[in-house]
Amino acid sequence: MSSEARLYTFSQETKDQLRKFRLGTSRARDPQAVIYLIDRATKEIRQDEDKTVYTSLEEIADDLPDNSPRFVLLSYPMTLPSGRLVCPYVMLYYLPITCNSELRMLYAGAKELMRNTSEVGKVLDMESTNDLEELPDRLSAT
Repeated sequence: MSSEARLYTFSQETKDQLRKFRLGTSRARDPQAVIYLIDRATKEIRQDEDKTVYTSLEEIADDLPDNSPRFVLLSYPMTLPSGRLVCPYVMLYYLPITCNSELRMLYAGAKELMRNTSEVGKVLDMESTNDLEELPDRLSAT
C-alpha cells in the first residue's frame, strides 16, 4: 500500500460519487465538472459542498478559491476536426501561485491518488482561473 493511500482517505460515499460522475458524464453533451478538496484536519478527500455539478467553465472559475488548491474533475465534450465527437475526462490540478507551502504539499501528495481513484485520462495543471480560457485548446491538442 502506498504512503498516499495511508495518509489520505476517501469515504465510500465519495468513491461512489466519483464512479457515478465518471460513468454518467461519458455521453454528456455539455461540459460537466465537480470540485474536490482535502479536509485539512482529517486528510479526507471529498467533494466541495457548494455545488454539485458545474456546466460551464465560467461557473468553475467563479467558485475556485484565490489561494487554495483544488482538484476539478471535468468531462468536456468536443468535436474533433474529423467531425468525431469525443468527451475527454480529465482532472484539473488547480494550484494557485498565492497558496501557502503547507497546502501545496498537502495537495501535491494527494495528486496521484486522486488521479488513480477518479480514473481520469489526463491531469492538467492550472495556476489561475484564467487558465480555464485555454482549456479547450489544451484538450484538443492532446
